[in-house]
Amino acid sequence: MIMENPEPEQLKGQVRDFWNRQSCGTDATNAEKYSREYFEEIEAFRYQDQAFIHEFAQFTRYHGEKVLEVGFGAGTDFIQWLRAGAVTTGIDLTPEALANVSRRIEVYGLPRPESLQVADAEKLPFASDTFDLGYSFGVLHHSPDTEKALRELVRTVRPGGEVKVMLYNLHSVRVFKTWVEFALLRGKPWKSLSWAIWNNMESIGTKAYPRAELKRMFAALPVKNVRVHTYLTSADYLAFSVLKPLNLLVRAVLRLAGSRPAWRRSDYDFAPASPQSGPVAVPQIQFLGNRLGFYHCISATKAG
Repeated sequence: MIMENPEPEQLKGQVRDFWNRQSCGTDATNAEKYSREYFEEIEAFRYQDQAFIHEFAQFTRYHGEKVLEVGFGAGTDFIQWLRAGAVTTGIDLTPEALANVSRRIEVYGLPRPESLQVADAEKLPFASDTFDLGYSFGVLHHSPDTEKALRELVRTVRPGGEVKVMLYNLHSVRVFKTWVEFALLRGKPWKSLSWAIWNNMESIGTKAYPRAELKRMFAALPVKNVRVHTYLTSADYLAFSVLKPLNLLVRAVLRLAGSRPAWRRSDYDFAPASPQSGPVAVPQIQFLGNRLGFYHCISATKAG
């Protein structure tokens, strides 16, 4: 049962239950679970749909370095660190994710990670100043206390090390579409964008952040050289695809902002898958990309 205003630990339990039913990205395949084809199709779709992940993560730069991934899900990014020769550690909130990654490593015969375990992003079981890179792609906005999770991730990174996280953008076409669908068209136009995604996007309690909020959050962390590249996604470009005139207008607006992607609605018609420390001043944040895009890809250096 989903509670309307759960306490943080109850909310975390609901988030865990949601993602434990099916790890993110595994709906892109109907192949036999844990087969090589299953993992191949998940990976092929992820990097077709979100090719910019390679630009953001830069996996091969971390050969021989200690990398922590928080929230590895189906493990598609996680195995890139292993392939690149990084000394890799990973945690996820769910046993389902741990099973996906463990089997994936076996299927490909990849090197064993330094550590792989079920753990809480808000209470990372690692010493401070341990890793060269702390990475989390599209995970921390699901944690009840996202700011605590960010503090924990930064804590575990050594001074001079890097932090890379993706958080959803509140002022994106994708979030606006969710508000139209679940607020405006249901007679609740007074509901906020934040309410719409909290209650209707993936697990309960999902959050998204405007630029001003990112500035506040990262100003409170011991980091510098903060860079936010907001990427347009297929979820933005195809948001109103069932309403062709509106979708044409949306695409025109996005193209005026400089983006001309080639996603097709037919690429997304999947058959249902089987269930299965003190504040530190920072330089002004640099914002890049399409401000109407769904993904804020944020990189920073830990101050020291």
